[in-house]
Amino acid sequence: MVTNVAPEVTSQVTDEALVQRRRAQFVAAAVELFSSQGYYRTTIQDIARKAGVSSGLIYQYVRDKEDVLLLSLLSVLDSYKREIPRALAGLTDPLERCCAAIDAYCRVVDQRREATVLAYRSTKSLSADRRALIKTSELESNELISACLRDCMDKGLFREVNADLVTYQLVTFAHTWALKHWRLKELSTLDEYIAQGLEFFTQALLTPKGWRQYRKLQESREAPSVVGSKPEHPAAE
Repeated sequence: MVTNVAPEVTSQVTDEALVQRRRAQFVAAAVELFSSQGYYRTTIQDIARKAGVSSGLIYQYVRDKEDVLLLSLLSVLDSYKREIPRALAGLTDPLERCCAAIDAYCRVVDQRREATVLAYRSTKSLSADRRALIKTSELESNELISACLRDCMDKGLFREVNADLVTYQLVTFAHTWALKHWRLKELSTLDEYIAQGLEFFTQALLTPKGWRQYRKLQESREAPSVVGSKPEHPAAE
């Protein structure tokens, strides 16, 4: 019997929990190798050695190296889909939810910096149908942020903008932490990077009503908000 735990990737092993654990092990090794020596120069044998297993074992869980690359890229997208809803759990205020979603996205990028960069470098190495699968998964994860933006607009807290376009601007901001980490880590901590970015975006989007709600949220917290310090803005008056 063949199982298909991840889309388009079949396994000879039927225990789904075991498949997920083993594939996570292979992906961790593969991402490090793909990042350091490139996708094309890395072999299944290299991945097996790095993961401390035999090549034969890997072939029980994937068909080929492209399967491993696909799993590596999907693993980051799946992290967004898992961590953003977790960050939103229990939050009801639209502004707070929007900031929490962006914060969670940025933190996944930080935890998966190598894989984030790998997605930019190696998605083109996938077959056309698998690139389409990555694009679909990306749109699904982006929708978690877009929905928060639209909710803020519906409540009159953000001015009317193209939510999908703004989402990509926010996603690019998050990805930049990985793409330019060599320099950004010298300029800022992750918390500072997120706070300044969120302050920049919220100042561009908030309506007068949104500014009033923004201040209420900050005043309700004893500690500094994730969206940064309290800025003054004429629209808030």
